[in-house]
Amino acid sequence: MRIEPPAEQRPLFTRHIDCDLAIVGGGMAGSCCAITAARAGIRVTLIQDRPVLGGNASSEVRLWILGATSHMGNNNRWAREGGVIDEILVENMYRNPEGNPLIFDTIMLEKVLDEPNITLLLNTMVFDAEKSAPDMIRSIRAFCSQNSTMYEVTAPLFCDASGDGVLGFMSGAAFRMGAESTDEFEEKLAPSHEYGELLGHTIYFYSKDVGKPVRFVPPHYALDDITKIPRFHSFNARDYGCRLWWIEYGGRLDTVHDSERIKWELWKIVYGVWDHIKNSGQFPEAETLTLEWVGYIPGKRESRRFEGDYMLRQQDLIEQRSHPDAVSLGGWALDLHPADGVYSEKPGCNQWHSRGVYQIPYRSFYSRNVRNLFLAGRIFSATHVAFSSTRVQATLSSAAQAVGMAAAMCIRENLLPADLSRAPHIQQLQRDLLRAGQFIPRVRLDDPDDLSRRATAIASSTFKLGVLPDGGPLVSLDQSWAQMLPVTPGKMPHVTFTLDVREATTLNVELRTSDRPDNYTPDVILGRKTVALEAGQNQDVTLQFDAAFDEARYVFVCLMKNPAVAVHTSEQRVTGILSVSNTQNPAVSNYGAQTPTQDIGVEAFEFWVPLRRPNGQNLAVRVEPPLVGFGPSNVTNGWLRPTTGPNAWVASPDDLQPGITLEWEQPQTIQRIELTFDTDFDHPMESTLMGHPESEMPFCIRRYRVRDAAGRVLAECSDNHQTRNVLTFDPPVVTDCVQFDLLETHGRAPAALFDVRCYAPAES
Repeated sequence: MRIEPPAEQRPLFTRHIDCDLAIVGGGMAGSCCAITAARAGIRVTLIQDRPVLGGNASSEVRLWILGATSHMGNNNRWAREGGVIDEILVENMYRNPEGNPLIFDTIMLEKVLDEPNITLLLNTMVFDAEKSAPDMIRSIRAFCSQNSTMYEVTAPLFCDASGDGVLGFMSGAAFRMGAESTDEFEEKLAPSHEYGELLGHTIYFYSKDVGKPVRFVPPHYALDDITKIPRFHSFNARDYGCRLWWIEYGGRLDTVHDSERIKWELWKIVYGVWDHIKNSGQFPEAETLTLEWVGYIPGKRESRRFEGDYMLRQQDLIEQRSHPDAVSLGGWALDLHPADGVYSEKPGCNQWHSRGVYQIPYRSFYSRNVRNLFLAGRIFSATHVAFSSTRVQATLSSAAQAVGMAAAMCIRENLLPADLSRAPHIQQLQRDLLRAGQFIPRVRLDDPDDLSRRATAIASSTFKLGVLPDGGPLVSLDQSWAQMLPVTPGKMPHVTFTLDVREATTLNVELRTSDRPDNYTPDVILGRKTVALEAGQNQDVTLQFDAAFDEARYVFVCLMKNPAVAVHTSEQRVTGILSVSNTQNPAVSNYGAQTPTQDIGVEAFEFWVPLRRPNGQNLAVRVEPPLVGFGPSNVTNGWLRPTTGPNAWVASPDDLQPGITLEWEQPQTIQRIELTFDTDFDHPMESTLMGHPESEMPFCIRRYRVRDAAGRVLAECSDNHQTRNVLTFDPPVVTDCVQFDLLETHGRAPAALFDVRCYAPAES
């Protein structure tokens, strides 16, 4: 028994923590930052004010994770973010293809708990910062109401990933809130005050069919006049969760200090909407529906944005500008919302896409005036217009991984964040990120420590794109379709398609490519053909274009819209090969083409996008001479996904024992091997609500074996589904040959491998 005598005052129980990096905020950005930093070898304290990790992606808010892939609705091919966020999305797809947000919570917690270098503090709110100098933070204080404990965390480096920038605010870091004027950065999309300068909050709800009538009596505070919502006719009994992202409010208020007021208004709206669905009589199908869940906290979009040494702006995105310190990428549309949100007469969003993905520079990820403060999550240094694209969770997660790796470099080399922005440090940071799976557009992994670069790669077979055999469903040319083909320097090969023609007609065919080799917007026409067709089935049409190429790139052989024609397709799927169509995806403002009606600093172009599996078959095609960009040398070329070509070794489909061997002239001492498999970087892998028909990607290697020159098995894996596999040998292996037997894929695609790297033991 414990008895405490009366006291005039008692201090809170206090725990002191010393670490290398203290991260405030455990959303997707903060969590990915923490995992990356911890794996890079530094001690991390991750402080999260909620009971779960993941922020807007968690079960508390339930927003799907998206980024550059944009629901597969834009022209960003193979653009899913890499590194830790890729690992999380792939794992969630494997365990949770149904998109249960509670299961996603467990994955996030597991990923963080698996890292011994992370101290995790949940339900803990940072409320004070102490500085050792006007431009340096010494420590922070936080309180956990669940265990009534005060934490004092001291570190040489801090990262604010809190969403509202609580640490940056308290430490005096320069920030801004609202929209910049057009004049400040010459951004033509800068919004007017009438449109609004802040994006609002959203609360979602879930419904459930219980199979019997359910009464709903709305609370007194529910919205009682649904017509106050101009778009109330859009509500229905089917949609719930983040499909109702446009239930938004707060853009005219202070999205930090008015958050509770905004939350109450959103609750009022949600319960009013449900009252309308249940009790208006317009939705008889809702009789057996019950309201299963309503968010207790809103998902926030925008509040403070902090100033780094560089502020990302509209032109960086639209023009896809190159930055020497690029460490991450974006590709979501510029996506502005009217400040009046759900009460606005305007459309819920105003989206404008770029032709392809864009780079994000490292200089945007640290405070310009608090020297040991990193910026991660939605607060990083960008204008309001640029932020409208960068704010989505996969983009922010990828960016935060750059922060985590940068923090590790700073600790190892006794540097401050800004020191890394210059050579040679920035090249080392890029190298470390690429090694960990980060995707940085137009930046290749040049790794002098990789022993594979000095090896000769020999394959059991190599795929040559000569035939994608007929056998898939017919596709009517109710819209234009194209087969993407990876050409290498030289003349365009002859291409043959098989068509069914309902009545005599002419078919227009175009050979297209993009304005730059690593874009996939087919807006450069290289040639046109008009083909006369008679009625009949199984007609082969051979196309010869007078075109030549001086560098590797993708071309699009476009069969233009003609409803009288259907094209044969193939069930053969191959790494780095896609068919696309000029179709619409209204969810991301894709209506077939982007056509700005005035000069707002964006470009006009068409959207050519793939269909999701089980659809999206390649067109049945014959190519003469065959395309040969699938060779074994791809596994050491420094590109870890398709860019200007497949960048993978792909085995022949009829190879029953596919494998690739690395041979050296002299024996090598190998402690670690890193492999990169194809988990379909074109797939968005939305984390919740949507549901997916597959849990493993059909291109990914399920089973493989690694052997040395004597045939001794060094490693085996019987059930892989991840992109990256790291094999560590203790003691190190000494051999002049390593053979990789790729024994089974998850689908019917031929075996493929993007990257193999081998490393000697680190010097002590």
